[in-house]
Amino acid sequence: MKPNPIIWCEIYVQDMDRAKLFYESVFQMKLEKLESPGMDMWAFPMTMDTVGASGALVKIDGVQSGGSGTIPYFHCDEVAVESERVVQAGGQIHREKMSIGQYGFIALVVDTEGNMIGLHMPPKEME
Repeated sequence: MKPNPIIWCEIYVQDMDRAKLFYESVFQMKLEKLESPGMDMWAFPMTMDTVGASGALVKIDGVQSGGSGTIPYFHCDEVAVESERVVQAGGQIHREKMSIGQYGFIALVVDTEGNMIGLHMPPKEME
């Protein structure tokens, strides 16, 4: 298996407009519509020539949001800034910014659809 094996994630939503507004507000970026039969999909910014994974908000009839047990982590320059935006965008803080030692800082938050996501900030020497 190659390093960084996860290449895609999907975050299931019930209200796409509400979810798009939340993620675009918190991370200060625009999502891009993906054409996929039977699904309403909006992708996070992506490129195929760098390390890392992208993903999309997905609405599929019969698939519920929240409680899946998998937590996607989003890169942040400063976890505290994105945490503030989470609350302003209608989400909730589950666990405030905390150190994970040599790996930086994280916070756990809940989006408007009930999905838990992680915010990750690497230590300054890794940037």
